[in-house]
Amino acid sequence: MSNPNTIGGELVSSSDTSEYITVNIADQLFGISVPKVQDVFMPQQVTRVPLSMPEVAGVLNLRGRIVTVIDMRKRLGLPEREGDVTNMAVGVEYRGESYGLVIDSVGEVLRVRDADLERNPTNLDPRWQAVSIGVQRLDQKLMIILDVDKVLDLTKESKAA
Repeated sequence: MSNPNTIGGELVSSSDTSEYITVNIADQLFGISVPKVQDVFMPQQVTRVPLSMPEVAGVLNLRGRIVTVIDMRKRLGLPEREGDVTNMAVGVEYRGESYGLVIDSVGEVLRVRDADLERNPTNLDPRWQAVSIGVQRLDQKLMIILDVDKVLDLTKESKAA
């Protein structure tokens, strides 16, 4: 059994690490800080909202709460899903409101060393740079760490339009 306070065999204190839930969106790995995540669910019966921004897929009722559903593919400028694919959503809260970030799939919870967080690469799409706090290099992939507050701050873009 591995010690939860070790990473790569090194003993680390929990204050030196962060936990992220991994999600896939268009075959790209993203991480969302675990303390920001309220739940993971399958969005059903999403009601469209007239005149809303393109990223807003609609709203739904989740256990008595009204949840605004954000299509992360549209938010990140990625191609739309093909076919009738079952989506997942990560439930988060922003400014007292509930949101569901629609993703393609959810992975695992990873604990990574804070010292390994790298700045966004200069060649990263500007839309992604605007909503991420950095990247983590993993064995075979690069995980982009999303800043949930920036993802949900849609007012900047609406002012620019």
